[in-house]
Amino acid sequence: MIPESSILIIFLLVLPMVSFLYASVGHGGASGYLALMALFAFPSDMMKQTALLLNLFVAGVSFYHYYRAGHFNFRLFWPFAVCSIPAAFLGGMLHLEPGIYKKVLGVLLLFAILRILWKGNKKYAGTRSMNLIQAMFIGVAIGFFSGLIGIGGGIILTPLILLLHWGNMKEAAAVSALFIWVNSASGLLGQFSSGVTLVPLSWLMVIIAVLGGLAGSYFGSRKWRPQLLEYFLALVLTSASLKLLFF
Repeated sequence: MIPESSILIIFLLVLPMVSFLYASVGHGGASGYLALMALFAFPSDMMKQTALLLNLFVAGVSFYHYYRAGHFNFRLFWPFAVCSIPAAFLGGMLHLEPGIYKKVLGVLLLFAILRILWKGNKKYAGTRSMNLIQAMFIGVAIGFFSGLIGIGGGIILTPLILLLHWGNMKEAAAVSALFIWVNSASGLLGQFSSGVTLVPLSWLMVIIAVLGGLAGSYFGSRKWRPQLLEYFLALVLTSASLKLLFF
């Protein structure tokens, strides 16, 4: 059952704040939307597909701004995407209880947060050449999780790129934004193929979330320094981890 009108209005006021925060670091925000919908007692049968739909639009806006600002690296993107797209479609078709996956992922994100905060005041030591096979395996794993749980996967991919030194903060944000878009589209198609449909409220949520995403991606790609984005990313990862562990 969708929340009553007064509660729904509060939800719609908070929604663009979530999309602003996530878009500022190149993310679509699915983990935040899932947490928000859980807090406001949305029906579980509309949460997964709605989060993927919101991801599709907000990540698209975020990628546009990061691409225009010159931060996108196609060579860093394609090895992840080529394997994640079919895996996300498969995960989107499945209707398994994802509780155990979410708990494990929530713990792993805590380690990523600690690592990002520990190096937050240091300059990047440079980037390394990407391991192609390793990147493809990462793409498969993230893609499957993305479709299964209803996220785009950027919440996992961004810290991995940084921890492996395959790209800098803004390159990771740009690559993650498009990665989220293709995974969300594939996962959503997997949902539709299994008979899932969208409710009209989802489209209103898209309009409102995109407004926050436009502002967040503009400031993240053009105005804010990489070190500031690291702290925003740590905040985003913390909220995602709490959501995965406790909701």
